[in-house]
Amino acid sequence: MSDMHPLPNSGLASRRDILKWVTAAVAPISYSLSSAQTPLKHNPFSLGVASGSPNHHSVVLWTRLMPDAGSGNLEFSQGNVSVKWEVADDEGFKVNRRVGQVVALASLAHSVHLELDGLQSDRWYYYRFQFGDEQSTTGRTRTLPHPEAMVQKLRVAYASCQRWEHGYFSAYHHMCQENLDLVLFLGDYIYEYVGAVNSVRLPTGGWVRSLADYRERYALYRSEKSLQAMHAQCPWLITWDDHEVSNDYAGLERGQSGNISFNFAAQRAQAYQAFYEHMPLRASALTRAIDGLSKGAEMRIYGQVAYGKLANIYLLDDRQYRDRQVCNRADGYGSGFVNPDQCEDWFNPKRSLLGAQQSVWLDQAFAKAQTDARTWNVVAQQTIFGRRDFRIGAGLNLWNDGWDGYSAARQQMTQSMQNNALKNPVLIGGDVHENWVGHVMADAYKDNSAKVGVEFCGAGITARSAGNAKLPARLAENPHFIFADSERKGYGVVEFTAKQIQTELRVVDDVRQPDTKIETLAKFEVEAGVPQVHRKA
Repeated sequence: MSDMHPLPNSGLASRRDILKWVTAAVAPISYSLSSAQTPLKHNPFSLGVASGSPNHHSVVLWTRLMPDAGSGNLEFSQGNVSVKWEVADDEGFKVNRRVGQVVALASLAHSVHLELDGLQSDRWYYYRFQFGDEQSTTGRTRTLPHPEAMVQKLRVAYASCQRWEHGYFSAYHHMCQENLDLVLFLGDYIYEYVGAVNSVRLPTGGWVRSLADYRERYALYRSEKSLQAMHAQCPWLITWDDHEVSNDYAGLERGQSGNISFNFAAQRAQAYQAFYEHMPLRASALTRAIDGLSKGAEMRIYGQVAYGKLANIYLLDDRQYRDRQVCNRADGYGSGFVNPDQCEDWFNPKRSLLGAQQSVWLDQAFAKAQTDARTWNVVAQQTIFGRRDFRIGAGLNLWNDGWDGYSAARQQMTQSMQNNALKNPVLIGGDVHENWVGHVMADAYKDNSAKVGVEFCGAGITARSAGNAKLPARLAENPHFIFADSERKGYGVVEFTAKQIQTELRVVDDVRQPDTKIETLAKFEVEAGVPQVHRKA
């Protein structure tokens, strides 16, 4: 997501591949490529536009050309094509207008990842694409403030878990009105499932298995107009969770979905490719280019950006490098609920959620944060961080797919926060389809241990949850949390200033309706220097 961490040392050949992909993404066209010579019969920009992976001088602009298979319109079905782009300071494209061309590669489903550099810091820009006589919608994006700039405010939304069958993505219609600087998307952009009970609507295709299937599912989700509109509002920082590949998978170990292929490594590689094709990511994420994915190469999506002197934002990946979940019944794949007292490996310090390399990088980043002296340190990651005991009364019943199931890794991370005196940690997560707000404890198993940070875990855009009947008892069992809700769907908005953060949980009335109202479910406040979250009246 960022150029603020080095690429792994993957060898000369892979570096050549990286340069090839970067060049294809940003270089002016100086060789012959096909383009539309006759008027198109359809709009090739039906998936909209997006921007992401910003820093203080650069941002990635994205689109994907879609053929009109229904009319047999195949102008670009076989080869690479050139796409025109425009960027300007104003929506009319008259002030400081820049133009150029970029390659839409057939091997990447004719997606465009324009890495636009040399931009002014802390500025809004407008952009659009053109192919033949067809023009995309206009997108708005921004660069981040210079890392040393004094910044008054940062306003972000966090979202996750948007399942097509469970409802409409109407929350994004309201998010467009929030005046945001950034969106943090924390996983489960698509779902590989089919056949939900009481489906609101059905996705095209069946279980997602192949590259073509993943592409079709992303295209379906991106066809949602409210989602397109929010992508066009501001840049996104994006990570994944499990459903972008398969439910509850762990590293190169399969999960428990019905879409599992015999060769899961090959399926994961295809899923990762489709994710790249549909997200505004930098080419450097492909550490050994696309071909490397099929050989087990990582896709580097974790990283860090600075928002002036106000905040560090760390975006994590807890799926690609994790060890397999432990103590499932009959040693089954995927996740389950476990009593740690009956699981020998539960506290095994060798088990990792982030992987060795990412864990070292994060610890070093926390150490560097001491000298950076930014007010807030925001850890954007997939899932709920604090202990969540589902058993009322004596004993524990914990879910082994989240941080609970990797207790030693969680303790390592909270210890790193303390060892490096990390200022004002704010953890933001998703995955569980419920809103949870509380504190990061020095020891997750001791309710009287020190508070070292605060946590906000989001409810999801549409994905269903269990309801609130048991929540009062669960909150009493887990007193480090001060609020939870397991019914309403939506997103969170966090506004950072030098003195405090304010968080609003924004929820829609009914995800089953394409048009629905929104309201604030609850508000919270955290004062800088005090790791204590308070609910506001």
